[in-house]
Order: sequence, then structure tokens, then C-alpha cells
Amino acid sequence: MRNTGGDSPGQTCSEQQQLVQKIQCCLCDITKMFGYVWQYVYTSFLREYAPDASQGATRTTKAEYSLRSSRSKLLRGAVESSKDNIEICVDQIMKEKKVKPQKDPLFKQSLHTCVLQITGYGRLYTSVEELRKEVFSSDNAEHEAMLLKLWDLLMPTVKLESRLTKQWGDIGFQGDDPKTDFRGMGLLGLINLVFFSANHTEEARQVLSHANHPKLGYSYAIVGINLTEMAYSLLKSGALKPHFYNTVQGPAELQHFHQLYCYLAYEFDKFWVLEEPESIMQFNQYREKFHNVVKTQLQDPDVSLTMAVHSKN
Repeated sequence: MRNTGGDSPGQTCSEQQQLVQKIQCCLCDITKMFGYVWQYVYTSFLREYAPDASQGATRTTKAEYSLRSSRSKLLRGAVESSKDNIEICVDQIMKEKKVKPQKDPLFKQSLHTCVLQITGYGRLYTSVEELRKEVFSSDNAEHEAMLLKLWDLLMPTVKLESRLTKQWGDIGFQGDDPKTDFRGMGLLGLINLVFFSANHTEEARQVLSHANHPKLGYSYAIVGINLTEMAYSLLKSGALKPHFYNTVQGPAELQHFHQLYCYLAYEFDKFWVLEEPESIMQFNQYREKFHNVVKTQLQDPDVSLTMAVHSKN
């Protein structure tokens, strides 16, 4: 008997239905796959660009690297945003990366803090550099007032005989006129000395007493200016970012730099006394050793270089 092919149309229809079902399943799987990919990209972006405040330097450092190395000109430019433009900058980043605030209510706040820290560091360096370049002038009444205040804070019971006097050596200056010692670090050196003495008066006088020790002594003011140079170089190199990202939940300002100097001045004195150098002639050797200790501390992502004593400020 000849096969008329009566069953073929039914078989063809069944195969077509199975094919359609397979295609639909594939499309469903692809949709799910894109959903997973998007979720991964989105959450990765959150981890990368929106550091939680409690995670400090670790997240902010990663976010800064990501912004600086981004292919997007807008994202690279975010690290140079002005303080008044931060809010707009954050909104632009979110728009650029197609991030919806409702996906993570804390995203914008975290990103805002992160960008404030990153841009604040650059502005801090600019402010510090301006003070370093400002020359101490005996004709400037404010400069002179700061210098005399330093004496009064450190030597409250001793009257300064005159503006030009060998008495300045009692607090560690080299000659009759301290202004010559500020040439390297400018007004920044004096401001740091005054800040330490005004906000940690008891500790500053204690350090001065150690500096005037007959055997282990050193030039208090000169060493202080040298430590200002150390703080400045660490700031310039970017080494202080972990410290400021951990200790300042916002833009670091001059006050925070002065506080960092206080830590260095106080800790160097303890380091010097503990090491017991044979002579002040070994200062550079021990200064470098202390510098290496500080740089090692700054490699810890959780670093916080703060004085463990009471501050008036």
C-alpha cells in the first residue's frame, strides 16, 4: 500500500512546537543570564565606587584608582572637582554608570563621602604648599605675633629680652633671629610649631624639656621644622592618603595636617629618647630611621596617626 504521508503534517507541527518551546527556553535563559550579568556589574560598581564610610581607606583608595583609570573623561575629571561642585559630580557619575538610587539608598551618600575625601586631599596639598611658599617677614605684624606667641607658650615664666636675642636658642633656634630658620618651610614651619604648642601645651613643654637635656638634647625648633618637611613630603607623595581617608570623613583640611605634625613631633621625641643617640651629629641617621617607621605605618590600610593625648582643638 502506498504511503500517502498522512502522518507527516502532524509530525511536522509537533516538531515546530518543540522547536518554539526550545527557543523560548533559550531566550528565557539568556534573559536571566543578562540579569545576572547586570546585577554583578551593578554590585561591582557599588563596591568599587561607593565605599562604606566604616571601611575608610581601603574602599576610598580603590574608588580613587578606578576613577583615575576610567576610560570616561567625566569619571577621570571627578577627582579634580571643586568643593562646590561635588553634588553635581556625584549625580553625573551615577547617570554615567546608569545607577538608580533606589537600588541602594546609601549609594549616593557613600559616593559623596568618597569624592569629598579624594578631592579634599588635593586641595589640602595646595593649601599646604601655599603656606610653605609664604616667606616669614619681620615686617608682617601677624608673622611677628605668631613668633612671639610661640615663645610665650613654651617659656611662660621667662621674658624675652628683645626681638633679636640669643634666648631663641633656648627653644631650639640657631641664631639671634629665628626668621632665618624658616627659609626651607616658610610660614608653614612656624604655624606647625605654634599649633602644637597651643593645642598640646603640656606635651610641647615636655618635648622641649627633653630637647634641652644635657646629653640627649636636640634643637627643638629646628627639629620641628625638619618634621614639617617630613609631613610635607609625605603629603606630596600621597603617602598620607590612608591616614586622612581613615580619620576624616570628608575633605581633609589644614587643621588635620597640623594635627598630623603634632603626632610626628610627639612621637619623634619618644623615639629619640628611647633610641638614646650618642650625639646630635647622628640626627640625620635617626631622622631617616623614624621616617621609615612612619612610612611603614602608612602602608597599613587601617592606619591612623593620631596623638593619644588630650587636645585643646
